[in-house]
Amino acid sequence: MIRPDEIVALIQKQIPNAQVEVRDATGSGDHFYISVVSTTFEGKLLIDQHRLIQNCLEEALVDGRIHAVQIKTQTPSQKLKQPFQGNDLHVIE
Repeated sequence: MIRPDEIVALIQKQIPNAQVEVRDATGSGDHFYISVVSTTFEGKLLIDQHRLIQNCLEEALVDGRIHAVQIKTQTPSQKLKQPFQGNDLHVIE
């Protein structure tokens, strides 16, 4: 099990300018909704943005503290145009 604030810290350790929101998806402490806004994503494909987040969480994914995540990434300009919506998230198990 891992707390949402620990996930935020893992992401911000590698992407310091990231605005991160984490919600427990099931109440079990191992399935999470994660949304990240960062200038780091500028010019990167969506798959590469998601890989950056997966890399931040790699240890927790491998050791089982995180079983599944739904990730939404945006640049700051994208967020201004279209705020996150719950159905925008993608599942990784």
